[in-house]
Amino acid sequence: MHRGVLAVAAVVALWTLPAFAQTATVPQDVFLTTQGDGQYLAKDLLLGAKVHNADGVIVGDVEDLILNADNQVQGVIMGVGGFGGWGEKRVGVALSALQIKNENGVVTVTLPQATKETLDALSAFERKTPPKSLMDRAIEKAKELSDKGSVTAKEAYEKAKEEAGPALEKAGEAAKKTYEESVKPALEKAGEATKDAYDAAKKAIDTPPADAPAATPPAETTPPAAEPTPPAATPPAQP
Repeated sequence: MHRGVLAVAAVVALWTLPAFAQTATVPQDVFLTTQGDGQYLAKDLLLGAKVHNADGVIVGDVEDLILNADNQVQGVIMGVGGFGGWGEKRVGVALSALQIKNENGVVTVTLPQATKETLDALSAFERKTPPKSLMDRAIEKAKELSDKGSVTAKEAYEKAKEEAGPALEKAGEAAKKTYEESVKPALEKAGEATKDAYDAAKKAIDTPPADAPAATPPAETTPPAAEPTPPAATPPAQP
């Protein structure tokens, strides 16, 4: 137990160590220092973008890119259906089929052919290599943290928050959609049924049965006659 605590403390310390200033020669034509005109970042333009159909309704979101042997983007993986990520189907879409607009920093991705019937009939995208397991990703993440000793806790938090943003947004939209389509109508229907039952019960209480005898007012009673008052006694005469 003590050894495990020390190991965790060592990882946290390594994670939060600041970068040591090092003097190095930067090679030419290797690193890009700024975004050029006409260049876009995948996360800003495609990854996580909501895909709309011809009517402007959101039908899915872009989760991954499909590259060819020359590392050129040929298509995207789009998640459709499901709820909060559960039961979601991932389909492949050719990049040329997407209509991408970037106006004043607002990106709109449209797939006119994405009707409900088409998406339901599509088979899930088949990948050649299986996805990485949770163990593989955990090992890679541990190595990444170990290699990036200069990453501070704040930077790691901001990165995790940035990556979790689209997932939280998607879950919120799915929950809202479920409430509007299922929960809210059910609550309204239950409220109407409760009101109807209350009105029927109130009416039954206020309306007596048709075969009930009419109420007879109580007969007036004559108060008993007062008993006669006996005559007063006459005192005897004096002799």
